[in-house]
Amino acid sequence: MTQSAEIFIGGAGDGYRIAQHMRLDQANRHGFVSGATGTGKTVTLQILAESFSRAGVPVFLADVKGDLSGLARAGSAEHRLHEKLFQRAATIGFSDYAYDSFPVTFWDVFGKSGHPIRATVTEMGPLLLSRLLDLSEAQEGVINIAFRLADDQGLLLLDLKDLQAMLTHVGDNASKLRLRYGTISPASIGAIQRRLLVLENQGAADFFGEPALALGDLMRRAPDGRGMINILAADALMSSPRLYATVLLWILSELFETLPERGDPERPELVFFFDEAHLLFDDAPSALVEKVEQVARLIRSKGVGVFFVSQQPDDIPEDVLAQLGNRVQHALRAYTPRERRALKAAAESFRPNPEIDTEAAIPTLGVGEALTSLLDRKSVPGIVQRTLIRPPSSQIGPITAAERRAIIAASEMAGRYDKALDRVSAFETLAGRTAETAAQEEPQEERRYRSARVYTGRESPRARSTRRSRTDSIGETLAKTLIRDAGGPLARSLVRGVLGSLIRGR
Repeated sequence: MTQSAEIFIGGAGDGYRIAQHMRLDQANRHGFVSGATGTGKTVTLQILAESFSRAGVPVFLADVKGDLSGLARAGSAEHRLHEKLFQRAATIGFSDYAYDSFPVTFWDVFGKSGHPIRATVTEMGPLLLSRLLDLSEAQEGVINIAFRLADDQGLLLLDLKDLQAMLTHVGDNASKLRLRYGTISPASIGAIQRRLLVLENQGAADFFGEPALALGDLMRRAPDGRGMINILAADALMSSPRLYATVLLWILSELFETLPERGDPERPELVFFFDEAHLLFDDAPSALVEKVEQVARLIRSKGVGVFFVSQQPDDIPEDVLAQLGNRVQHALRAYTPRERRALKAAAESFRPNPEIDTEAAIPTLGVGEALTSLLDRKSVPGIVQRTLIRPPSSQIGPITAAERRAIIAASEMAGRYDKALDRVSAFETLAGRTAETAAQEEPQEERRYRSARVYTGRESPRARSTRRSRTDSIGETLAKTLIRDAGGPLARSLVRGVLGSLIRGR
């Protein structure tokens, strides 16, 4: 398959003087797609995904509205926009425009609309978990202690119940741990456990565990050489926006941590689209923003291009926005003071074109029209140009549920992540320790009554009562021990989980 050195974005013809192309060797210097609702951002994502795939570059994107599943199916002459699409192609000189489908893999954190995506608690790390749980500084300190203690004791943190058990263990041993790790507040542990319970109720327990996603599965190519388009079903995930942002940031961070240095490749190894990017930065602590800025600055040398997608340019912190070299700006509304400030900031972020009043042009852009500025071979932004975005070759709008199921079933990922694994980790290890301790402890009073029974040949009522209490199962003993020590409703919930696992013989 012949690889193109650039991808066609649009422009040219009838007032659009210069065709706009994005250089593949500049795509890893990131990009930004912005515009109000209904101005054409989704279709721009669609044509960018098509173009990268056709050039042999794998793509990862989140499908927030469900519309991008149409990438898996070719457009049709029966579509209501058929004539307008070909008219647009003729207007901009897109002479070889034709309908086509693209290789797609569907993913879903909840495992319903795609192959499951999972990460272990350890892979997520204390910083992202603290962000996900919206923890205070003191609570974040407790999370860090739990992670450090797990490392020191060789305990695996794989899923939510591992973290919950680890926090209970930290609380039970707070006085012993204080001198080495610092003060551990029971109130902080209780607050974290409550937030973990809320997260669990929102379905996040499906995300934490094994088998964890192998990043190589996002960087595959189809047999014909086209890059795989990985689509994360995010319509349901958006009901937990903090989880959505954390999942995408985790994938981006893992790419940053694990991929080797590539320098300046001729084309990206992967292009990552971060839709609804404002969810990542809303009320984000400075440490998280700094991490995102660091990832955006350094991940390009690993061959990954990151495109942030949002409604307003000021949704993105300035330090991050400065790293985004390729820009596509759809229409913005400017009715409120904030919108007018955002419009002015968007206009000033472009390299001026003496023939275009950028600030005046942005509100007048039509659907599927944009102002573009793309990097040249020296990584210098081009002057802003008014551009008609090219029409997509794949279907505009979603495919049917039956078509999605057929694609999922035929995927080479089928069966690889479907069944969750639950190997021995912190939860099981700590439960075993507690059960062992309970079985070995024998109160001195009981030994005295047993000795008396042997000496007299009779068993006192008190001894019989004591004997009955010692015939409790290991699971019941463990339950009583944990309830006595922790006492709260969250601890009792944990006990039910421990008891159930022991009954099942895990």
